[in-house]
Formats: sequence, C-alpha cells, structure tokens
Amino acid sequence: MTAPEPISVPRSSLEEIFRHARESFPNECCGWLTGDKDSNEAAEVRPATNAYEPETHPTAKDRTAETAFVISDSDLLDLNSTLDDDVRPRIIYHSHPNGRAYFSETDRANASDPWGVGPAYPVQQIVVGIDGQRVVEARQFAWDAEAGDFVEIAEFEGLDV
Repeated sequence: MTAPEPISVPRSSLEEIFRHARESFPNECCGWLTGDKDSNEAAEVRPATNAYEPETHPTAKDRTAETAFVISDSDLLDLNSTLDDDVRPRIIYHSHPNGRAYFSETDRANASDPWGVGPAYPVQQIVVGIDGQRVVEARQFAWDAEAGDFVEIAEFEGLDV
C-alpha cells in the first residue's frame, strides 16, 4: 500500500501558518494554502476566520474555539468558489492549541464527505500543534482510498514563535 504523495509546502509558508496559529492562540486557527492545479506545491497562505460557535457546530457542540474550528461562511464561500480554478485550494490547515499535531476523530468527521466515502474537499490537511511557548510540530494528512481513511504523509519541525 502506497500513501498519497504530500503536496509540497515551502518552509516560509509553514512559518506564515505558524504565525497565524500564534496570533489565534489559545483558540484554533484555520485557513488554506493554494497552488496551481498542475503543480505539487501549495505556497500561498489564505488565513480564514474561526467562526466556531457551539450551538452551530455539526459534530462538536460541547467544545470551544480553543478546541474546535469552523471556517467562517464568507471564507468557506471563497474556498468553494475557487475549487475548480487554475490556482485552487490544495491544503486546509488548522491548529491544536494543546501542542499536538494529530488528525482527531472530529477532524476526520468534519473533513469527510457527509454523503459518501472520502474527503469532503479535494485537499490535503495540515494540523499545527502549538502551546503557550512555541509551535511544537505540524503534520500533513491526506485521504488514502486504499486505507479508507486520512493518513499522515509528512511531518514538519515546529518553531519558536
């Protein structure tokens, strides 16, 4: 079984995401990276607003913005309206303010197609683990059709930010 190939992310773009995570801390940050549809690189960071509200979250009504995220309506419309463009969303990212970069069951549920099997969006995922002192780590995940699940495909060093 071969894992999906990670979309390449320049370190400068990762550091921009890390700064977004720091600015949002102790809440989760969210956004996406764009890249050319024919390229295996996503370099342009598009921060989004975490509009999490417990009463409207589809799967995590007992959490706060410190432990969950929802991409705001206007940001989600922007993301959706560019999915078929030449330069399109390639990776959705969010942070975990508990210092660990893992793809939680809630992350899996929210990233999965609610009407079938597979991802809700044709993108990979990056999770940033951040705590009060630094970005601890980041990990990249992708849908693996053979596994029928999201699998880890890359790991990134953190940053003192």
